[in-house]
Amino acid sequence: MMKRILRFSLSLLAIFALCAPAHAGDDYRLAEGDAIHIVVFQNPDLTLDTRVTESGTIAYPLIGQVKVGGLTMSEAQDKIATALENGRFVKQAQVNIVLTQIVGNQVSVLGQINKPGSYPLVTFNTHVSQMLATAGGIAPTGGDVVILTGTRDGQPYRKEIDIASLYLDGKTADDVLLAGGDTLYVDRAPLFYIYGEVQRPGSYPLLRNMTMVQALAAGGGLTARGTERSLRVYRRNKSGATDKIEPKSMDRVRADDVIYIGESLF
Repeated sequence: MMKRILRFSLSLLAIFALCAPAHAGDDYRLAEGDAIHIVVFQNPDLTLDTRVTESGTIAYPLIGQVKVGGLTMSEAQDKIATALENGRFVKQAQVNIVLTQIVGNQVSVLGQINKPGSYPLVTFNTHVSQMLATAGGIAPTGGDVVILTGTRDGQPYRKEIDIASLYLDGKTADDVLLAGGDTLYVDRAPLFYIYGEVQRPGSYPLLRNMTMVQALAAGGGLTARGTERSLRVYRRNKSGATDKIEPKSMDRVRADDVIYIGESLF
């Protein structure tokens, strides 16, 4: 019980001694580049500010190189304490580690994001949707699909995640857990194009399940000379050639469709 009280008291002292410590979950594991502040109770000469090296180690007084990469703060504390006790340098060593800067476990959030950048993975229970929220969410120009790339079990990993489907269709299994080094990319929202006898010809964002009638409405509707009977769609096929289609009013619009409204002959 006394050991727990001492460690808790030491934790408070170390936290208040630092200007801006990084806040990480209990399951956060130290990684290359992370900066840490180490204090040993009643042993001020063993206080150390250091970074985790590429090999996952730190150089610590009296005990030399210590492998802390991949360990939680609690595990690293116990490892250093045990080494100090086994070397008979400190009896009943009370070690506290505070994470002052997270560098190793970062996720890059790129593309059509309100606040793109690199964000620390402060807990290993962080899902894609949570990281998007941290980055300010998808920008108005962004699409619904997020591309996740990274490494899993030593192999390249890639997954396309339809964010809207997570909530509209209950596909929560697609809201996968993130790992350090992952990248989230949101591409620009798909567009369609409309011209001819419409009030506002131009390019418009393609909404989910959008129909031809809805596309006409986005373009401001028909002019006095326009007619739906002359509705045509120019759509690129798999071979790269362009097909000319006579769609029905409730057919779905596809990305990059070019919709043309001709003039009525009567």
